[in-house]
Amino acid sequence: MKARVTVMLKDGVLDPQGEAVRHALGTLGFEGVQAVRQGKVIEIDLAATDRAAAEAEVRAMCEKLLANTVIEKYAVEIA
Repeated sequence: MKARVTVMLKDGVLDPQGEAVRHALGTLGFEGVQAVRQGKVIEIDLAATDRAAAEAEVRAMCEKLLANTVIEKYAVEIA
């Protein structure tokens, strides 16, 4: 089973990397870009066969290590 975790900064948290990308896109001629938020995607191969158990395990991973839940939000997809 595979899991994909998407981690993004919470709304309202300053994203200096996203702002740097937005600025760079503007200097390259992409003037229509109003905002950029940068995050990360983590793909995990799991031995689990039960979808609900796999999702619970990945959420625990996010809470303990993969996301800083003070400033980041995450979404889990199980395939």
